[in-house]
Amino acid sequence: MDLKQLEYFVRVAELGSFTRASSVLDIAQPALSRQVRLLEVELRQNLLLRNGRGVTTTEAGKLLLEHGRGILHQVERAREDLGRVRGALAGRVALGLPPSIAKMLTVPLTREFRKRLPSAALSISEGLSISMQEGLLTGRLDIALLYNPSPSPELETRPLMEEALYLIALRPSKASKVQALPITLKEVAELPLVIPSRPNAIRMLVETQMAGIGCKPLISLEIDGVAAILDLVADGAGHAILPRYALASTAKPGSYLAHPILKPRLVSKLALATASGRTTTLTQQAMLDLIQEVAVSVFGNPSSKA
Repeated sequence: MDLKQLEYFVRVAELGSFTRASSVLDIAQPALSRQVRLLEVELRQNLLLRNGRGVTTTEAGKLLLEHGRGILHQVERAREDLGRVRGALAGRVALGLPPSIAKMLTVPLTREFRKRLPSAALSISEGLSISMQEGLLTGRLDIALLYNPSPSPELETRPLMEEALYLIALRPSKASKVQALPITLKEVAELPLVIPSRPNAIRMLVETQMAGIGCKPLISLEIDGVAAILDLVADGAGHAILPRYALASTAKPGSYLAHPILKPRLVSKLALATASGRTTTLTQQAMLDLIQEVAVSVFGNPSSKA
């Protein structure tokens, strides 16, 4: 059985589509279809049922998918063990980061990864929690940092840190010494907000907490992207609700005031997530530990962020 054909089949079965699998695997769709068909011919079994919406697995396909994941994982472990003979872990890690975290974490994390895992490869992509969760389930990502993940049998999560959210306002001109005073969530509800669209984790947290005190956000503009939100705040379009360190992504952090939000406090939880259906390789486990270590060095003690 050809390992490459097995990998192709597993990816098509997981994604439920030759089109999506060809994009993820970076192989032409006709070539991908041909390789999977050759595997079916060799095994004398139909593995996939093709329809207008994509593909589903037959009973034989479900059985091979279960075995195939284990086989491919064992091959990866074998490569890692051979790499350890040379004194270093090998393999590839695909990591997903939220945009606000990526701006702070990418450089120090990449630096430490190259130093400690020189024989391994790292791929980092940015995305919203919903799309990254889908990436974990389809195998596009090995690890992702997710905001406020809901309990799910499909995900293994471990807490990374908690972030207090602040009301970000434009600092009044000629008021460089003005301090950012605390503000209640009820008072925040009376201010125009520039906020991400659903299902952004911060947006959902704000709406849930405001509903709990009998009010709802006054939304001036919906826009995704921390940099764009802060630019609009600077332009006078409204206020933002973001972690304080988000100001580090702008060229003039001193142009803003970060007001602590009280009654209740808004706390966003960030977790490390992997797909529960896949066994974590040694390289991926080393990366999980490395992320926790680098996050502490960048953001400080996670408990202090609450």
